Amino acid sequence: MEFKMKESGFTAEFPYGKLDISGDEEHGFRPYQLLVSSVAVCSGGVLRKIFAKQRIEIEDITIQTDVKRNHDEADRVEKISVHFIIKGIGLKEEKVKKALELTRKNCSMVQSVIPAIEVEETFEIK
Repeated sequence: MEFKMKESGFTAEFPYGKLDISGDEEHGFRPYQLLVSSVAVCSGGVLRKIFAKQRIEIEDITIQTDVKRNHDEADRVEKISVHFIIKGIGLKEEKVKKALELTRKNCSMVQSVIPAIEVEETFEIK
């Protein structure tokens, strides 16, 4: 990947589009947003694959995140809470819980940030 400086941050070109990154939300994604997005969407993708391998049918997954930052230490990200809202018929709480445990072990982004950043996963079934 190559990032080029622009007046209000940096930009990168990819086959599927341009990514603008800036400390100012008006000019692009903020770096911490990309970090949180990477953890959340990697987890969601892994969870989706696990459900498919286990032949657990789901209709939808929505991921909500919350981030705790330490303003005294350069706004360091200390905790990312990832909440999955899983919609499906006949989903069993115990199977979803086990799938999430596997997700945590197999998500490269989660494994890349722990233990420096606490990652908490929760879920609800709709």
